[in-house]
Amino acid sequence: MKLPGGMNLQQMMKQAQKMQEQMAKDMEALRVDATAGGGIVKVEMNGNKEVLSIKIDPEAASDVEMLQDLVVAAINECGRKVDETMQNKLGGALGGMKIPGLM
Repeated sequence: MKLPGGMNLQQMMKQAQKMQEQMAKDMEALRVDATAGGGIVKVEMNGNKEVLSIKIDPEAASDVEMLQDLVVAAINECGRKVDETMQNKLGGALGGMKIPGLM
């Protein structure tokens, strides 16, 4: 089916599917890390927002409440980095266009 301007809808759908598959691979391969408390807690996450590792300075174990807050802060920062990285990749694929509310 041809769209106005001579574009083929079937070709567009195939291209969109390829882009989606590539984005899924990119998300799986993406690795981000963040620290909190000056490096007391370090978290690594993939592009699917799965936590891959958490490293904690053993000396921080004496203050459990602070440690819990630092772990949460590091995980949240990783999530923000994933969102930012994927938005930039997607924006690049779409010619720099930002998509509000996408991530």
